[in-house]
Amino acid sequence: MDRATFFSSQAGRTIDAPRQTRTRFGIGAVVRHKLYDFRGVVFDIDPVFANSEEWYQSIPEDLRPERDQPFYHLLAENDDSSYVAYVSQQNLLGDADNGPVDHPQIHQLFESFDGGRYQMRRALTH
Repeated sequence: MDRATFFSSQAGRTIDAPRQTRTRFGIGAVVRHKLYDFRGVVFDIDPVFANSEEWYQSIPEDLRPERDQPFYHLLAENDDSSYVAYVSQQNLLGDADNGPVDHPQIHQLFESFDGGRYQMRRALTH
């Protein structure tokens, strides 16, 4: 498989990743965590795990996801708060509610909510 490297500022190191990765969700998709009661909107995707080793080791071993899969950055919410989450593809489902996410940073990244997904601000797209 063809591989590439990229620098992850979150991990503080260079990451080796497949040149092509199959993602289940795209930027602007509304998703729900399989195990924990929160949902969020995808605002960035890493092709493989690209966070710190300390973060990875803090996950209980029996719940720790494989590194070689897409990981999603989410503007997340639950009944108590809004926050940024980093979640493996294996732990996400499409959100059946298809409703908007009430996160205070939504409007910094996205213009509108249409058809069950958010549209990225034009100034932020490539």
